[in-house]
Amino acid sequence: MQEFLEEDIDAQEEQELYEHFRLQVDKGQKLIRIDKFLMNRIENASRTKIQAAADAGSVLVNDKPVKSSYKIKPLDLISIVLPTPPKDTEIVPEDIPLNIIYEDDDVLLVNKNPGMVVHPGYNNVSGTLVNALAFHLQNEDFIKENNVRPGLVHRIDKNTSGILVIAKNETAMTHLAKQFFDHSIERSYQALVWGDLAQDEGTITGYIGRSLRDRKVFQMYDDPEKGKWSVTHYKVLERLGYVTLIECRLETGRTHQIRVHLKSIGHPIFSDSTYGGDYAVKGTTFTKYKQFVENCFALMPRQGLHAKSLGFIHPKTKEKLFFNSDLPADFSAVLDKWRTYVQYVPMDNDEDVALDKEAKKLLNQKSK
Repeated sequence: MQEFLEEDIDAQEEQELYEHFRLQVDKGQKLIRIDKFLMNRIENASRTKIQAAADAGSVLVNDKPVKSSYKIKPLDLISIVLPTPPKDTEIVPEDIPLNIIYEDDDVLLVNKNPGMVVHPGYNNVSGTLVNALAFHLQNEDFIKENNVRPGLVHRIDKNTSGILVIAKNETAMTHLAKQFFDHSIERSYQALVWGDLAQDEGTITGYIGRSLRDRKVFQMYDDPEKGKWSVTHYKVLERLGYVTLIECRLETGRTHQIRVHLKSIGHPIFSDSTYGGDYAVKGTTFTKYKQFVENCFALMPRQGLHAKSLGFIHPKTKEKLFFNSDLPADFSAVLDKWRTYVQYVPMDNDEDVALDKEAKKLLNQKSK
């Protein structure tokens, strides 16, 4: 029997919803089509799904793409990428309005509102993006014939807003999953972070894994055994005194990646209660300033993070598509407040407390 060498992607821990399998054919294996071979060895992998993966160039033998008709040989090293949305309970279609940016026969792009959960889970069985998509796509042959959920190949956090691409058929799902796996998808986020970054641009890298103290939270590690490699490039867009608007571009898509990375360099995302951004990390000790910050939190009671743009190769036309999305109202309102603040409120260096004692104590507590 062949040996699975690795399963690189855990769909429950990754922002991209795909799996990468690598397996080696044993010495006594008879010649057989690779689609039949894989169908019998990968759980829930239909022949149609494997053939779609081969058409997308997602099935490699000895590092070279092959067709689904390829006949495997002893000791062949097989690599395959398959889209694998999380296993959920029954999806109930719900007539929930969607902010659709683009749609054709193969793909659908939406600008997700903050506060909307992407897919059903514990304590979130309805009102999710998937429930809305199930209603919107209920007449699609792909959904009706296969009784499957809408084709998610990536996701963003509940309180993060912005662009998501959804596949409307098996071929599109496989092509998009391969692009995410190859890191050829172009993605940019905008984040409002605490502090004035020293450099106009930079790169944050490290291994991200679950915290040993709280399994719902992720943190950076130096040890590859404790996490998965992650890369975020950032660029300053606008300096607003005690906060900065930045652009983040992802090479990898780990859960909470941007939020964890920015906390690790001392610039947590504004209003991010999970990663230390929900109090006045930077600024003065004046009561009026703290009240100003609290008013901003009230306007945007969630992390200031927005999936701004997405670029990919269309699975059918092979055309390069690129989409932008507008910042939601809460994010824009907070930006406007900070712009007004830095314009009309002088920042006296003698009164500036980069990190006051109270904030430092809280940040240290949340870092443990």
